[in-house]
Amino acid sequence: MDILTSIVTAILVLFTTFAALASKIYIGKSIGSKKYPPVVGTVFRQLFHVNTFYDFLSEMAKTQPTFRFLGPEHSIIYTANPANIEHILKTNFHLYTIGSGNGEQVSSDLFGQGIFTVDGEKWKQQRKLAAAEFSTRVLRDFSCEVFRRNAAKLAQMVSEISQANQVFDLQELLMRCTLDSIFKVGFGVDLNCLQGTVQEANEFMKAFDDSNEIVFRRHIDPLWKLKRYLQIGCEANLRNNIKVIHSFVDSLIKTRRRLLHTKQDINEKEDILSRFLVESRKDPENMSDEYLRDIILNFMIAGKDTSASTLSWFFYMLCKNLWIQEKIAGEIDEVLGTERTDLSIDDFVASITDEVFEKMHYTHATLTETLRLFPAVPLNGRRACADDILPDGFQVKKGDGVNYMPYPMGRMPYVWEDDAREFRPERWLQDGRFQPESPFKFVSFHAGPRLCIGKDFAYRQMKTIAIALVRFFQFRLKDEAQELTYRTMFTLHIKDGLRIQAIPRSKA
Repeated sequence: MDILTSIVTAILVLFTTFAALASKIYIGKSIGSKKYPPVVGTVFRQLFHVNTFYDFLSEMAKTQPTFRFLGPEHSIIYTANPANIEHILKTNFHLYTIGSGNGEQVSSDLFGQGIFTVDGEKWKQQRKLAAAEFSTRVLRDFSCEVFRRNAAKLAQMVSEISQANQVFDLQELLMRCTLDSIFKVGFGVDLNCLQGTVQEANEFMKAFDDSNEIVFRRHIDPLWKLKRYLQIGCEANLRNNIKVIHSFVDSLIKTRRRLLHTKQDINEKEDILSRFLVESRKDPENMSDEYLRDIILNFMIAGKDTSASTLSWFFYMLCKNLWIQEKIAGEIDEVLGTERTDLSIDDFVASITDEVFEKMHYTHATLTETLRLFPAVPLNGRRACADDILPDGFQVKKGDGVNYMPYPMGRMPYVWEDDAREFRPERWLQDGRFQPESPFKFVSFHAGPRLCIGKDFAYRQMKTIAIALVRFFQFRLKDEAQELTYRTMFTLHIKDGLRIQAIPRSKA
């Protein structure tokens, strides 16, 4: 009898819990009202599509550019409507914040109080300092030299692999190359991660990438807080990864602060971290080492992941469209006059300048077309801090999440016409010259007051690497029939890497 009572009690508890959860999800959400975005399910439905999440959202967006999932507290709205995006990122910018629950609470374990997860004065302070640094000629010249140096190292490494006739993971090398660059440009540190000789850097990179994925999935998983409290599954792994990340970055800050204090081998205007360290002397209480660590991690995801993931998809599409790869090679020859086969990698890369970039409209268009279909940040969003009405007429309630979808948008005919899914760099050219689109239609670099301040730097880095590699090699997929996909995380990494062969152009 006791066993039966226990079973009945357990069933009643489960039923009561389920009923309470269902009532919180459905009651007061105006489900049948046409004033609000159409409901396509609850937030729990997202869990069934976590591994193909961006394509799942693309299917939803085909027939309804704005829709919502119901949650226990608030709805999660998704939109692919450029007018809505302009509304939340610019027109009514003050009504949509990163806010607790959408940014700080979910992402703070990894990104803390960095520029991507805060609003208000902290965001203004970090953006003001970073914008001032990015506008200096010193940083521009310094970064271009770093990009050229690391691009030459990468090309030389690919050359050695090519001579050995080996298949290799180009995405892995690109991640290492851009990590070396952002640590040198941003933090004044030579990691030499491209050579793979620094164990701590390798462990840091893996811990950071895995944490990126785990923290993003919190946005999809309504049970993440329970998992974190119980320290089970991926949340337990995240805790260990965070320890590795913090230990690595804390050591970097201490070393940089000591060098700044003693003026040893440091130019305080040369890298971003040094500028923040100088500012921290004015306000040591608020700009602690922990706060500086958060700033570093935010700039790192902006400088490493976005450029490397875009370049990975760029080379993947060049392999899928060899005629485009050859058009870029032809543009390189035309602009740089590189028909000489005896030109060394170092000498060639040294000739890549801003003047060269300005003439390479087709290469720029191809990188931009890559970002249209494979945006470095495939999903982004805000939280409404007041009731509002979107330009498409749908109402938003205070506390609702409002997400915009760069990945699905790139595939929507109502945004990019009937050939939206086709990889066609020519859509960006008019009379052979690159023509930009509205940042609310092409939202890969964000838009409005939070427009990416590193956009030009990202293009310089990507074009330097692209020109260096395409000049010397033709790239082919190991399996040309394979269709690659992504890891579901903040940035659009290719799942399981980009297995590729590099053929010297002299033999292609």
